[in-house]
Amino acid sequence: MRIQQTDSIITAMLESHDGVSDIVVTVDKPFQVMSFGELKKVSLNPPLKKLTPFQAEIFALNLINGDRRLTHDLVTRGSCDLSYQLAGKARFRVNIFSQKRCYSVIMRQLAARVPTIEELKLPPAFLRMTQEKNGIILVTGATGTGKTTSLAAFLDRINDTKPIHIITLEDPVEYIHSQKKATFNQRELGMDFDSFSSGLRASLRQAPNVILVGEMRDRESVEIALSAAETGHLVLSTLHTVDAGQTINRIIGMFEQEEEKLIRIRLADTLKWVVCQRLLPKSEGGRVAAFEIMCTNLRVKDAILHGESEGKTFYEIIEAGRPFHMMTFDQCIADLYEQGLISEETALGYSSSRAAIGKAIDIMKASKGEKTSTIEGLSIDKDYGKKIGKN
Repeated sequence: MRIQQTDSIITAMLESHDGVSDIVVTVDKPFQVMSFGELKKVSLNPPLKKLTPFQAEIFALNLINGDRRLTHDLVTRGSCDLSYQLAGKARFRVNIFSQKRCYSVIMRQLAARVPTIEELKLPPAFLRMTQEKNGIILVTGATGTGKTTSLAAFLDRINDTKPIHIITLEDPVEYIHSQKKATFNQRELGMDFDSFSSGLRASLRQAPNVILVGEMRDRESVEIALSAAETGHLVLSTLHTVDAGQTINRIIGMFEQEEEKLIRIRLADTLKWVVCQRLLPKSEGGRVAAFEIMCTNLRVKDAILHGESEGKTFYEIIEAGRPFHMMTFDQCIADLYEQGLISEETALGYSSSRAAIGKAIDIMKASKGEKTSTIEGLSIDKDYGKKIGKN
């Protein structure tokens, strides 16, 4: 299989279904794509029912294209990350990994241009976030929930409005930002720096106003990010956590117990926003983003400093902070249900508190005169007392 054939197969997979977000290459399976969150097989000519280990390996090596660093990472670490461009058609973020002595490939399609906050219909809180001058903003969620896309839209707004210096540390570079009002320097792991911690440390000597760190992977990265925020920089990054409370606990958990008090103080002083994302299936096909958003205020800082307690959990603080652009996942999901974007089953399935969502849905149904229960045929037993008297 030559590189030209690989490109031809990738093109065919992109055109095979609507809404293709990922290409999946796995031994003993046909070529597959992720379409609106579902894996679907791709029919090629000539047909290929199952990939052999040799075919999967050749496909992977064509993407690596002889790069020594990537080959070394794949052999020694079992996986490697890279970006791949299909000339004039698409760009991909690629992960190649070994499994059962064979190679598998996951290719995530990247947008050709940077989306805007308005195009993505992000909550109004994102516009407020672009006004921050320093501190830490975290966007969290599982893999594939759109964290990088939201941050790209955030940086695009800054690029349009502020004459500042922005440095990004990415693995790999996903969205290519053009030089507008801001000045962009985008650095890629493995090519321009060897680790996020070393790249972040070096960035402090590169006169940045805003620093994007692709992911907070270790304690050293978190510590340098805190130092950068304390010295007047705005630091953006991502974490693989499911909600705001878990995000705070994950960061604190990276440090030793004797350091906890100091880290809580530093985090309370520097953290500005935590945005958590989930992608939900829409009623009419496709997916829609749900958000949990927390900005720091006195109650949030107190919870960071002293930990959560009864009546003072991050969930309860966010729930009460709706007037200040905060929202819980449940509040956002209830809004999506009210707009008719998601089904009741989806709302309940993706909720943080099933009881809270169930109550919100019942209130909406009652306001429209719809049934809120499936129980039917109940009536008052008017003879109940009489029957007892006769006995």
